[in-house]
Amino acid sequence: MQFSAEQIAQLIGGSIEGSSSVHVNNFAKIEEAGPTDLAFLANPKYEEHLYTTRAGIVIINESQELRQSVHSTLIRVKEAYSSFATLMQYYQQLQQTQLTGIEEPSFIHPTAQIGKNVYIGAFAYIGEHATIGDDSKIYAHAFIGKNATIGNKTTLHSGVKIYHECKVGNHVTIHAGTVLGSDGFGFAPQQNGTYTKVPQLGNVVVEDHVEIGANSCIDRATMGSTIVRKGTKLDNLLQIAHNVDVGEHSVIAAQTGISGSTKIGNNVMIGGQVGIVGHISIADGARINAQSGVSKSITEPNTAVTGSPAFEYGSSMRSQASYRKLPDLEKRIKELESLLQSLIKVRDSV
Repeated sequence: MQFSAEQIAQLIGGSIEGSSSVHVNNFAKIEEAGPTDLAFLANPKYEEHLYTTRAGIVIINESQELRQSVHSTLIRVKEAYSSFATLMQYYQQLQQTQLTGIEEPSFIHPTAQIGKNVYIGAFAYIGEHATIGDDSKIYAHAFIGKNATIGNKTTLHSGVKIYHECKVGNHVTIHAGTVLGSDGFGFAPQQNGTYTKVPQLGNVVVEDHVEIGANSCIDRATMGSTIVRKGTKLDNLLQIAHNVDVGEHSVIAAQTGISGSTKIGNNVMIGGQVGIVGHISIADGARINAQSGVSKSITEPNTAVTGSPAFEYGSSMRSQASYRKLPDLEKRIKELESLLQSLIKVRDSV
């Protein structure tokens, strides 16, 4: 598929500098792009590539000042990164809309409800009374259990497992290997040292416009629902335990684990490899640095924390600065002790 600079500018509301008839058919990094590629510049660190790139079209910020001539056609927008992402989404949608129909072999239970313009890949399994919304895409080897619901324009990539009774909203993307609705980690200790499994009778609810990365696990609730609310973006390799509630428009990076019944607020940002204990609350707008261990509730909105155990970001940075000075402080203490011993000897000898 080819797009002209004029078409692209209309899609993202940009202004053209250069030829409006230049055509591109692919996306590329600004330093690697060729004459038929579309690139962007948002980070000033890469500005030097703007003057050497071979890209046919480059999207830049309105505020970008040119220090020398540019060979590419430029499209100026308010936010180059966001505009480039919009174009990539548009291109992806055009590609995916070509997929419709049901491939064989696949299994669709006679009671399942399948919407319009749905794509179901080979070896997919659609269970009893499951519902698939319009324009959704279920790729090969996906599993959708009994009474599960998938909304409109939702994509389940290869190998995604949606257990029974779970609900996935509209415009959701779930990447390969992710499991929704596996049993929560519920076991009751017995007097003889064994453990009895606590039945997990709830479900998982994923609201609209959520994206979940590959090989993540979201456990079903013991009772009620484990919830991922609208607009939230989850990375690969996450563990979200039973009865967790993740608020709206939050982002969680890879290898984070959230223990049971924890409540994550709206617009929270959680870095990679964070561990969060169970039965606590994280306030709206909180920012948790990578590899932090959160052992108690964060009650103040927009708080930034780091460390293990995690505490307020500024205090933690000051503490780390002090830690680095400890060897020097130890040396100075030893010197002072030696000086003090010398003074004591002088005093005693008088």
